[in-house]
Amino acid sequence: MRSWVEAIPLLREGGHLSLLDRVAALRQNQTVYPPQNQIFRALELTPFNRVKVVLLGQDPYHGADQAHGLAFSVPKGTKAPPSLRNIFKEIAADIYGDQPPEASPDLTRWARQGVLLLNTVLTVEEGRADSHQHLGWQVLTDQIVEKLNEQRRRLVFLLWGRHAQQKAAFIDRKRHLVLAAVHPSPLSAYRGFFGCRHFSRANQYLELCDKKPIRW
Repeated sequence: MRSWVEAIPLLREGGHLSLLDRVAALRQNQTVYPPQNQIFRALELTPFNRVKVVLLGQDPYHGADQAHGLAFSVPKGTKAPPSLRNIFKEIAADIYGDQPPEASPDLTRWARQGVLLLNTVLTVEEGRADSHQHLGWQVLTDQIVEKLNEQRRRLVFLLWGRHAQQKAAFIDRKRHLVLAAVHPSPLSAYRGFFGCRHFSRANQYLELCDKKPIRW
């Protein structure tokens, strides 16, 4: 987290502590995901200066034993949710010729390679998608995208769905590659997520920038 605290004003000034306090208070009367000690797991696994790809989700999964602080990811041994299954289908078609290796639904392996798996809102009430959108998490996640845009060069931003695409206003497309598509949810995946080829396009860009591609 140290590299993020140094880079992000809200973290440096302690503004995130009030957000954590509000979430802790909500936990007294409702079940909240992810666990308190995993809220910033995406930042812990992918330091600021090692980010190569930013993959933005909406908010955590709101079912039991799913959310663990990484957008679209669930712990090993947990059944992959529909959106993640669709992500794996697109990777299979795009990268592996429909013959993908066995893949865990835990995307920690991506995070350790420099993929920042960041939700725009970092907590959620059980069974209620988007229920914490008014807590103020967007102030923090806006700053994260803004500072990555300003202080890093040649990153890939994967913006899937309306919530993620709202962050495009903070991104200079002359400095970074922005790839936008509909959300991989079953409700929208067939309207432009399947066939987007974001994974191979991201790796092609990284290689052009003399960066190691991601093993998706």
